Amino acid sequence: ACPPNSSHSYPWLRKTSVPSKRCWSFPPVKYMSLTTFTGVFGVIFGKSSSPELLQEVYTPVTYHNKSPDFYEEVKLSLPARLTERHHLLFTFYHISCQQKQNQSGNCETLIGYSWLPILSCDRLQTGQFCLPIVLDRLPVNYSLHTPEKLPPQVPPVKWMESHKGLFNLEVQTVSSVHPQDNHLERFFTLCHALEGGTTFPVRIKDEKIPENKLEHELKLSIISLSSSNLEPLVLFLHRILDKLFTLIMQPMVIAGQTANLAQIAFESVVSIVNSLHNSQELFRDQLGRNILLATYLYWVFRLPDPPRDTQNAAPSSDSRYMTIGPATAARVGSMLLQSRIRSSSNPDIPAQQASDEDAEIKDILSAKGLNYPGSRVSTYVETSNYPNSAGSTRPSNRKQFHEELALQMVVSTGVCRENAYKYAWFFFELLVKSMAQHVSQLDRYTVPRRSRFSDRFKDDVTTIVSVVTAEICTILVKQQKEVEQAEKINISLAFFLYDLLSLMDRGFVFQLVRNYCNQMSAKSVSMPTLISMRLEFLRILCSHEHYLNLNLFFSSPASAPASPCPSISSQSSGSYQEQQRILALFDLSQEFKQQHYLTGLLLTELSAALDMESEGGKVQRKAINAIYSLLCSHDLDDRCVKTDVRAKVSALYLPLVGIIIESTNYLDFTVCDTRASKNKTGESEDDLENVPPINQSVAMAIAGNPFNTLGRKSVATLAADTSRHLLVCFLWVMKNADRNLIQRWTVDMPPSQLNKLLELLTICVSCFEYRGKQSSDKVSTQALQKSQQAKLQLEEALLRGMGARGEMMKRVGGIDRTVGQRENLRWRKDLTQWRQTNDRQDKTKAELDQEALISGNLATEANLIVLDLLETIIQAVPLNECKDSVVGGVLKVLLHSLTCNQSTTFLRHTFSTLRALVVKFGDLLFEEEAEQCADLCQKVLQYCSSPVDENRSQACATLYLIMRYSYSNASNFSRVKMQVTMSLASLVGKSSDFQEEYLRRSLRTILAYAEEDAEMQNTQLPSQVDELLRNLNSILSDTVKMREFQEDPEMLMDLMYRIAKGYQTSPDLRLTWLQNMAEKHNNRKCYTESAMCLVHAAALVAEYLSMLEDHKYLPVGSVTFQNISPNVLEESAVSDDILSPDEDGVCSGRYFTESGLVGLLEQAAELFSNGGLYEAVNEVYKIIIPILEARRDFRKLASTHDKLHRAFDNIIQKGHKRMFGTYFRVGFYGVKFGDLDEREFIYKEPGITHLPEISHRLENFYSQCFGDETLVMIKDSTPVDRKQLNPSKAYIQITYVEPFFDDYEMKDRLTNFEKNFNLRRFMYTTPFTKSGRPRGELNEQYKRKTILTTMHAFPYVKTRINVIQKEEFDLTPIEVAIEDMQKKTRELAVATHREQPDAKMLQMVLQGSVGAIVNQVSRVSDLFFLFLFFPFFFSEEFLWR
Repeated sequence: ACPPNSSHSYPWLRKTSVPSKRCWSFPPVKYMSLTTFTGVFGVIFGKSSSPELLQEVYTPVTYHNKSPDFYEEVKLSLPARLTERHHLLFTFYHISCQQKQNQSGNCETLIGYSWLPILSCDRLQTGQFCLPIVLDRLPVNYSLHTPEKLPPQVPPVKWMESHKGLFNLEVQTVSSVHPQDNHLERFFTLCHALEGGTTFPVRIKDEKIPENKLEHELKLSIISLSSSNLEPLVLFLHRILDKLFTLIMQPMVIAGQTANLAQIAFESVVSIVNSLHNSQELFRDQLGRNILLATYLYWVFRLPDPPRDTQNAAPSSDSRYMTIGPATAARVGSMLLQSRIRSSSNPDIPAQQASDEDAEIKDILSAKGLNYPGSRVSTYVETSNYPNSAGSTRPSNRKQFHEELALQMVVSTGVCRENAYKYAWFFFELLVKSMAQHVSQLDRYTVPRRSRFSDRFKDDVTTIVSVVTAEICTILVKQQKEVEQAEKINISLAFFLYDLLSLMDRGFVFQLVRNYCNQMSAKSVSMPTLISMRLEFLRILCSHEHYLNLNLFFSSPASAPASPCPSISSQSSGSYQEQQRILALFDLSQEFKQQHYLTGLLLTELSAALDMESEGGKVQRKAINAIYSLLCSHDLDDRCVKTDVRAKVSALYLPLVGIIIESTNYLDFTVCDTRASKNKTGESEDDLENVPPINQSVAMAIAGNPFNTLGRKSVATLAADTSRHLLVCFLWVMKNADRNLIQRWTVDMPPSQLNKLLELLTICVSCFEYRGKQSSDKVSTQALQKSQQAKLQLEEALLRGMGARGEMMKRVGGIDRTVGQRENLRWRKDLTQWRQTNDRQDKTKAELDQEALISGNLATEANLIVLDLLETIIQAVPLNECKDSVVGGVLKVLLHSLTCNQSTTFLRHTFSTLRALVVKFGDLLFEEEAEQCADLCQKVLQYCSSPVDENRSQACATLYLIMRYSYSNASNFSRVKMQVTMSLASLVGKSSDFQEEYLRRSLRTILAYAEEDAEMQNTQLPSQVDELLRNLNSILSDTVKMREFQEDPEMLMDLMYRIAKGYQTSPDLRLTWLQNMAEKHNNRKCYTESAMCLVHAAALVAEYLSMLEDHKYLPVGSVTFQNISPNVLEESAVSDDILSPDEDGVCSGRYFTESGLVGLLEQAAELFSNGGLYEAVNEVYKIIIPILEARRDFRKLASTHDKLHRAFDNIIQKGHKRMFGTYFRVGFYGVKFGDLDEREFIYKEPGITHLPEISHRLENFYSQCFGDETLVMIKDSTPVDRKQLNPSKAYIQITYVEPFFDDYEMKDRLTNFEKNFNLRRFMYTTPFTKSGRPRGELNEQYKRKTILTTMHAFPYVKTRINVIQKEEFDLTPIEVAIEDMQKKTRELAVATHREQPDAKMLQMVLQGSVGAIVNQVSRVSDLFFLFLFFPFFFSEEFLWR
C-alpha cells in the first residue's frame, strides 16, 4: 500500500555512443527543494537492508550495453506542501570496469546531470519524460525551469548531444492530496479562488479565468464532477462533498453579485451518490448502502463552516488550494457523548454530572484525535475550536444547512428527484446528522423541542415524508419487480423518523407516522405487501431507546382494585362500569390506540396480519417476530428489572392477550402429539415419522371445549416456530402482569372467552414440552438424510439420468463404471478432502448438552407460568357463576400437562395443585365429572410407576388423597375403585415398557398411608384400600405373563383376550381391554382386527344402553351387529339381577353414552376403510345413521354419506384387485410348548404372504425361545404321528389353507369380499399314493382333503383362532384329474369373460394349465384321445356327477 503522497520513477537511457568496456550507471536519484545540495530531503524509501528513508539512491546498469536500461523502481514519499523549487535530481557516472595499471583513485567518473521539477503550473508532473543531460555543473536556479526550457545562461550550458532528450523515465503518482483528474483539478482550483484564496485571473494550466467568468466556469466544473473517473472521485470524495455542501449552504459573492449555486451543487451530490451506488467495484452493506458514503456520514461529515468576509480578507500567499480538511467528526462525538450523559428515561432532562465511564470515553476519543497524525479523519475535537459555541446564537437570517438540504430535496425535479429519493437513506442520514450538530452547537437542548426548528423546515420534512411514501406506493403498484427497492426506501424512511424522535417534537413525528400509515392504506396495494411494509416500518420505530416513554407506559393501569369481599359475586363487589373497564384493558380499543400510539399501531398490524392469508405465512411471521423481539428487549432492559415496572410494561401489551386468544384457530400445535424424546418411564418411543398428526376431535377433547365455540381450520396458517414465538409473547405478558388484574379479568370474562383461554393454556403446554437431546438428534438426522437424498437425485439428474448426455451414455455400452464414479466425485463432496459437514456434526457434545439444558429450562418456565395462571383462575372460582365449567377446564389443562414430558420441579407443584383442587372442589370432580375422574386416576397412576422417586412419592400422596376424599366426603369410593382399576388395566395394556416394580412399590406406599392414617382407622377405608390394591396386584401379575410373550404377537393377543374375557361381568374393564387390543392391532397395522375390537366394544356399550334407555334409533343390543360379524353375539350382557348398569360405578365411563357409541363405531369404520373392507364400512354406518338422524345432526350426516360415497367408489374402482388375508394352519407338537401342545390354529396373515415368510418368522422366534437344535420345522402336511417325535424337541407344522364353502354357500357368496369375510371353514389338500409316496403317475395320484372349522369366524379380535373340528375325505385319481381340470376351466372362464380383458392374466392362466402336465406328455396324448372319441366323459353333466 502506498502512502497518501508517493511517486514512482522508472528511468531508462536512450542509445548513445560510449567507449567499449565501459558501462553507464545512474546514481544517485535525489529529492531536493533547493538548488544547492544542502536541501536534500530524506524521502526515498530504502530497501530491506537499508534505512527506511534515504536521501539518495543508486541503481545498477547492464554491463557493456550501448543503450543501458535502468530497470529499478524508485519510490518516494512526497511532502504535503510542495513548492516550485521541489524537483528530482539525476546524476550520471561512468564506471570503469577494467582499470589501467598506471590509473589510481576512484573508478567513477562524473558525466552529467538532469532534473525534473515536481510541479508544473501548480500541478504534479506525471507520465513519461525524455530529459536532456547537462555535462557541466548545474546552472543557478535551475530547479525553477525544466531542462528542455532552460533559458540562456552566461556562460552557456554544455549539453550532451546538442540538448537532445536522452534520459527516459516515467513518473506515476498515487496521492489523495493531489488530484490527477482534470475535472477535480478544475473544481478545486475554482473553489479555492471563490473562497478568496488567490488573485484573479485564475490560471488553470494554460487557461486564465477572469473574475466575471468565474460563476459560469464554476457551474460547469460542478456539472462535470460526475464525469470524473471513479478512482480519483473515491480518493477525494470527502473533500468534494464538503465543498458541495458548503456551496449549498453559503451564497457566494462573485464580482460584487451574489451567486446561488445550491441547486446545481445538490444535483451534483445526487449524481455522485448515484454513480457510487451504480459502481460494481465498490462495496455495499446488507441494506445496499455504499460503504464510502456511510463512512463519510458517520465519521467525516460536519456542518459547513460559516461564510467568512471574503471582501476584506487578503488573498493567501499560497495560491495552491487545500485538499486536506480539518477534523470533521467533532460534533458527532460530542453529541453522542452528551446523549450518553442525559437521563436514560427522558432525554429532555439533563443529568447532574457525567459518570467516570463517560469521562473515560471522552479521554479515549480525544486521544484518538490527537495521537493519529496521519489520519484525515478526526473523531473528537474540542468544542472551543468552533465559533458560535454553547451560549451563542446565529443571526436569524443566516441559512441553516439542514433547512437548505430539505428545501433542495423538495424543489428537485426530474432525474435528480428520482435518484434523490431512490437513495434517500444518504440524504435522510445527512439531514439527521446536520440537525444533531445544529442542536449541539447551539446548545438547543435547553430549548423546547417545538422551538428547535423553524416552521418552514417542518413543512419541508412533512413534504419529504409524503413524497417518499408516495414513491414507495408507486413502486409497489406499478413496478412490482422492484419491491426490494421499495423495501429499502421504506426502511430508510423508518430510520429517519426514528432519529427525528430524538431531535424534534414527538407530536410532530407521530403526525408524520400517521400520515405515512394513512397514505399507505389509501393505495391499492396488495394487503400482504402493505402490511409487511408497515410492519417493517413500525418495527424500526418501536426499537427506539425511549419506546416505553413514547408510549406513556407509566399511565397504564398495572393493577385493578381488589374485591372488598371475595365470598360474594363480582356484580355486588364492583360496578358494571368497573367490570367493563377491566375487560377493555384486554381489548385493542380506540382509546388504547390514542393513549399508546406506537403500541396500538403495532398491535393493529398484528391483528390484521393474523386475520389474512399470505404465502408461506411471511407476513404473520414478520408481525409476530416484531412483537417477540420487542418483548425480548424489555426483558433484557436494566430499566425494567423491578417487578412494579414490569407490571406496567406488561399492561402495555394486555390487548395482545385478547388478540392471541381470538387467534387460537391459527396456531399450529401439532407438536403436542409428536413427542419422540422420552415417555414417563424414560424409554425412547417410536420415530418421529411414525407419529400421526393430531386429530381434530382429539384436539377438541384435549383442549376441553364443552361450549364448542371454536371452528378450527383444517390446516393451521401459522408455522410451528411462529406459533411458538407468539405463545412466548403471551406467556411473558401473563408472567409479568399484575395478579389482581388477571384475577378480576378471569372473573368478569364470558364463559366462552374463559374456555378459549383454557384452550390456549393447553396449547402452551403442548408447544413447550421438553423434547430432550434424542429428539434433536433425530430431527437433525432426518434433515441430513433428506438433504442427502435430494443431493443424490440431483447427481443422478446431472450426471446420468437425464438430458442429451444421459441418452448418449445409455446408447454407448461397455463403458467402465469407474469413470462415472470419478466424475461423480465432483458432486459427492462427502467423498472429497473438502467435505462439507452438517450443522449437527459441527456442534460439540457440550453445545448439545447446553441446548438440551436451555430447552428444559424453557419448558419448565413456560409450564410454571401456565400453572400460576391456573392457580389465579382457581382462586377466582368462588366469584364465578359457572364454577363447575371452570374447574373442569382447569383440570383438563392440568391433566394434559401430565401427559407431556415434564421436569420434577413442575410435577411437584402440579401435584400440589391437584391435591388442593381435590380438597376444594372434590364434589364437582367425583359427582359430575366422571370422565375427568377417570383421566385423573389414570395420569396419577401412571406417575406411580415413574423411576424418579420424587415423582413417585408425589403421585402416591395424590392418589391416596383421591381415595380418602372420595370415601369420606364424596361417599363414592366405588367409582374411584372402578376408575383406578380401569386405569391400571389401560396402562398395562397400552404401555409396552411399563415399570411394574416401581408401581408395586407405590402400591405398598399407598397401603402404608391407609394403615397409618389415624383419622381413618375406625372406618372401612383401610380394608377397602387393601382390597383394591390386591386387585391391582393381580392385574400386575397378568402383566408379567404378557411381558413374557411381548415378542409373540399372537400369544400376547391370546392373553389379552383371556383377560378381557375374565372381565365379562365388568363391562368397564372389558371395554378397556378391548380398546387395548385394538391399539395393539393398530400398531401392527392389523386394521381389520383393530376394527373388530372396536365393534365388540360398541356392541358391549349397546347392550348396556338398551337396559338404560328404550329408543328405537338405538341398536337392540349386540344382535344388531350380526351383519358385521356373528362373533359379536358373545358380548351379550348377563341378566339384570346379577349386574345392573349405572350401579356402584358400573357403566359410568365416557363411552357408555350415545356419543361414546357413535365414536367407537366411527373409529371402527375408519379402520375397516384402512383395511380395505369397504363393505363392512356400510354395515357400520347403518347403525350410526339412525342415531344421527334422531339427533338432527345434519353436518355429521353429510360427512357420513360422503364417507360412504368414497367407500362405494373404492369398491367399484378396486374390484377384484383387492388383496385380502392369507391363511395358514399351524400345529404345535411337543411338551415344550406347554398349553399349545397338539393344538392347531388358523393364522391370518396379510395378503400375498408366502409360506416361507410365516415359516421363517415362527422359526426365528421359537428358535430364540428353545434353541436352534430343539426346534424342528415339519416341511410336509401329512398327519403327525406323536410316537415318531422326539419328546425333547419342539415341532411346528405349517400348511397353507384356503377358505372352504359348500355349494349352497356359494350361491350367497358372489363377490370377492363375501368369499373372504366371516370365514370359519378352511381346507388344505395332501397328495399321496397307495405305495406311500406323495407323488406318482396320474392313475396313481390320490388326494386327501382336510376341512378345518375354527371356533370363531375370521376376521376376529385375534389373528389366530383355535381349530375345533377336522374332517377328511380322499379323492381317487380320476376325481383328482377332473377337479384340476374344472379348476383351470373356471380360471380360464373368469379370465376370458372379464369386462376389460387382461392379456397378462390370461397368459398366466394358460401357462399354469400347460405347466402342470408338461412332464406328462404321453398322458396328455391319452387324455386328448379320450376327449376326441369319448366326449361324453368330458361333458359338463358327467363332470358334475
